[in-house]
Amino acid sequence: MKATAIIQARTGSTRLPEKVLLKVGHKTILEYVLERTGRAKNIENIIVATTENIEDKKIVDLAKNLGVKTYRGSSEDVLDRYYQAAKLSRVSHIVRITADCPLIDPQVIDNVTRLYFESEADYCSNTLKETFPDGLDVEIFSFNALCRSWRNARLSSEREHVTPYMKKNPDMFKLVNFENNIDLSDKRWTVDTAEDFKFINAILEVLYPVKPDFYSKDVLEFLKKNPHLEEINKGIVRNQGYSKSLKKDKKLGAG
Repeated sequence: MKATAIIQARTGSTRLPEKVLLKVGHKTILEYVLERTGRAKNIENIIVATTENIEDKKIVDLAKNLGVKTYRGSSEDVLDRYYQAAKLSRVSHIVRITADCPLIDPQVIDNVTRLYFESEADYCSNTLKETFPDGLDVEIFSFNALCRSWRNARLSSEREHVTPYMKKNPDMFKLVNFENNIDLSDKRWTVDTAEDFKFINAILEVLYPVKPDFYSKDVLEFLKKNPHLEEINKGIVRNQGYSKSLKKDKKLGAG
């Protein structure tokens, strides 16, 4: 069985504006994400889910030029954006990936999706217990689980980040985690700041021209030879966006 990857993307990042459209070589960060996600054997289709904001037309245009399907929805209610995109395309199994992870590993995607189907889970990821580098996050869930979350989630953090409602309700959903054999959760391979981009750029400009289909093991080998690079974005807290949402959390319609 296969799944559809829905990749959320927007240009409105506060810390690094238009980060998904920044270029390394001749490709944008989003293009690397799309290319690498498309290499996963268990992905049969890709949808870029962006916002209705006028500035995100750049993302729509880029995706269309690459022949990738798009959906435009709410900028704040990302759960609704995913639900509407999946419903419109009649998707049964959704892989959630964010557009700021250009080192996303197709082998990791396949491993997580394989476990999801084998275990008959409602939700499976490699983030319930973090053992992979930040930037290799993969979540897969059924449309049924997405629909129940969409109907029942009330907190703003549950709407803005898509899957918290599932993870907070193990009595309602069968949750399964794919764990790495080595804990690499201290590594940061995502793009959220200028330092992150500098770090990612240093990796991609060397690895991609030689081996476009490189994997995590290639990145680890490269960093082992160039350990100084990890100092560039060291110390940035993981999942700052979700933590920020929790601090300002409120029930929708309240106060």
